[in-house]
Amino acid sequence: GGAALLVTAAEDAARALGAARILLDTRTDLVEARALYARLGYTETGPHNDDVYAGHWFRKELVS
Repeated sequence: GGAALLVTAAEDAARALGAARILLDTRTDLVEARALYARLGYTETGPHNDDVYAGHWFRKELVS
């Protein structure tokens, strides 16, 4: 449960700073991270950077 709390805290901080969305990436082998992001409402997208370690990219709208 700690990872979900950290992600939620990061989302709250981003909202407080006026961010409208969060973009993130993760490595392909981090299956648990990908499942966590999906569970927390992140949508998998196409690449938004060229990081050699990134294999999956996600987005979440913070404002509705």
